[in-house]
Amino acid sequence: MMPAAAKTETPAVLSVEGLTTSFLVDGQWRTVVRNISFDVNPGETVAIVGESGSGKSVTSLSIMRLLAREQSRVEGRIRLNGKDILSLTEKDMQKVRGNEVAMIFQEPMTSLNPIFTIGRQISEVLTWHKGLTKADARSETIRVLDKVRIPNAASRFDDYPHQFSGGMRQRVMIAMALASRPNLLIADEPTTALDVTIQGQILDLIKELQEEDGMSVLFITHDMGVVAEIAERTIVMLRGDVVEQGATADVFHRGQHPYTRALLAAVPKLGSMHGHDWPLRFPIVDIASGLASEPTEVVNTVDTHKTPVLAVKNLVTRFPIRSGLFGRQTGAVHAVEDVSFELFQGETLSIVGESGCGKSTTGRSITRLVEPKSGEVHLDGYNVLTLDQPSLRAMRRSVQMIFQDPFSSLNPRMTVGATIAEPYLKHGLGTRQEALTKAADLLKKVGLAPEMMDRYPHEFSGGQRQRIAIARALSLNPKVIVADESVSALDVSIKAQVCNLLMDLQEEFNLAFLFISHDMAVVERISHRVAVMYLGEIVEIGPRSAIFNNPQHDYTKKLLAAVPVPDPERRGLRRSTADDELKSPVRPTGYTPPPREYREVGQGHFVQMR
Repeated sequence: MMPAAAKTETPAVLSVEGLTTSFLVDGQWRTVVRNISFDVNPGETVAIVGESGSGKSVTSLSIMRLLAREQSRVEGRIRLNGKDILSLTEKDMQKVRGNEVAMIFQEPMTSLNPIFTIGRQISEVLTWHKGLTKADARSETIRVLDKVRIPNAASRFDDYPHQFSGGMRQRVMIAMALASRPNLLIADEPTTALDVTIQGQILDLIKELQEEDGMSVLFITHDMGVVAEIAERTIVMLRGDVVEQGATADVFHRGQHPYTRALLAAVPKLGSMHGHDWPLRFPIVDIASGLASEPTEVVNTVDTHKTPVLAVKNLVTRFPIRSGLFGRQTGAVHAVEDVSFELFQGETLSIVGESGCGKSTTGRSITRLVEPKSGEVHLDGYNVLTLDQPSLRAMRRSVQMIFQDPFSSLNPRMTVGATIAEPYLKHGLGTRQEALTKAADLLKKVGLAPEMMDRYPHEFSGGQRQRIAIARALSLNPKVIVADESVSALDVSIKAQVCNLLMDLQEEFNLAFLFISHDMAVVERISHRVAVMYLGEIVEIGPRSAIFNNPQHDYTKKLLAAVPVPDPERRGLRRSTADDELKSPVRPTGYTPPPREYREVGQGHFVQMR
């Protein structure tokens, strides 16, 4: 009897063994990735998941050999298609990058050269790696742009990066990465900065291109919903170590490490609000044990029979477009068009929609950080749009803003104590000592130690800086807080903590929140009512349960369908969302928008009629 033939296994496209990466800091080598090992097999998608500082992006940069040689040290073994990456010369490595392995970064605008057309940038990859002629490179570039579904690819070959939306720029980056048909694509947070519908399109696109070309993907993210939808295997990293890895379904349903369970428990899940009438706090997770607290409802008084604290009526904000030698106005961006709503004390009204829909401009128009063209904004008894500068300054005691990026909104030269005390002093509400006492009290309220008052913004993490921004907003005892994408840039566990803090403060002070966001799962959890914006207009508004359980407008349905769900069973799902960009809100001079009508489909639930 002949012996059975030995089973031959296809070698891994990428094999990482004992990878350790260190950085030179103040003359000392500091290890940030410790002894990690994993494989990526042909046609497989492996996700590395973890929060900021876990080492996941450093891992990808180590594989690509993109770390500065003088300040970094990469040890271990990295084999790509059987080739030892760490032993290659820089010249040989340049032939590997963009050819055998390609990378997509989080922010395409910083990765694309603004002074060259996108066609030229992709063509260069083909002429460098494949030796194509200029004409052949152009043809192939157009083919690849078509493949990633850039509309009118041939006519957009000579466009510059700034002429594309964020989602389309990310498609250009994918086209550039795929131009040389690499065996391995490394995608480092490629959807984090994108709206939920664009994110859905990019995830579907990567899946389809992978199926067509048999490409392997190493996908780096902190979003567990994205991991569930795209990865066959998952690697969980914490502070430079791999704490768990295995089949994605096993990691999600039978995760062993406390940190894995903590990450999953902190993810807001669409539909988790069934049966709850009030906003619901996020569970607080102990990373050491992986145990999560029971979420509790935020019960506060929202009396819609009283006078609203904020009433917006027929708000219009447009930005002029000028062109020609004399700068004549040739059109306008209709950023906010005939928007009306009310906000009551103790209530959270969320405004949702994609980038460019006008939600942030609405918030800035209410506070007159941008000047509206017409309409009324009644706050605390007066029309904000008719106030002179001294009156406007007094009004801003009643309404404060929290921005998306706390680092850019905090003065790097001022201590956090001085930053929080400044509004109190500017409005003449007390002495310097009283202001500092209030600042210390507010730091305690937002979960920071008063001893931190003498530190500067750069000495805090992103989540801590956002807490400082919240403390500053509270220093004038406002009635309304406009939170503009205030948790979008935060890791999942920090996002949960900051959302809980906002809800606790609302319960304690009966604050009214105008919460501007594109994160539908967070919005569902913290809102009393929701307004959906599209092209500067509110297309649907109503109670949170009505919007999420009974959406009526096609655009609302599209937003909800695009939300990634942390369920590995959905990995083969295709959303069938349209690939079109958000239509332009630019209109010619003299354009008059058609009048809009709304029908009430339920109590307080209004939908724009088509």
